[in-house]
Amino acid sequence: MDNVPTSLDEFVRTHSRPILADFWAEWCGPCKMMAPVLQELAKEWKDRITVIKIDTERKQSLAQQFNITGIPTLILFMNGAEAHRITGAMPLAQLKQVLSEFV
Repeated sequence: MDNVPTSLDEFVRTHSRPILADFWAEWCGPCKMMAPVLQELAKEWKDRITVIKIDTERKQSLAQQFNITGIPTLILFMNGAEAHRITGAMPLAQLKQVLSEFV
């Protein structure tokens, strides 16, 4: 899993694979539950998707830009644009099922 690049907009536009951005915060219990799920997804799907983490406390402007109203929020970016959004925690199998419709 990668940390958020300096310019998310540029990264999303120029990256060759779909990007799953995890908007999270240290104090968020469900975010902590999702951390191992996302680590496993990044490992299993390393050739299909790039997973990045965005701390909403440190990157408040990005959270506002993408209208993050609850965390964890996962945004799937494809071809430079938002393709799908998920809010809340879920098990790995469910996450893979949801994402497999896109990736």
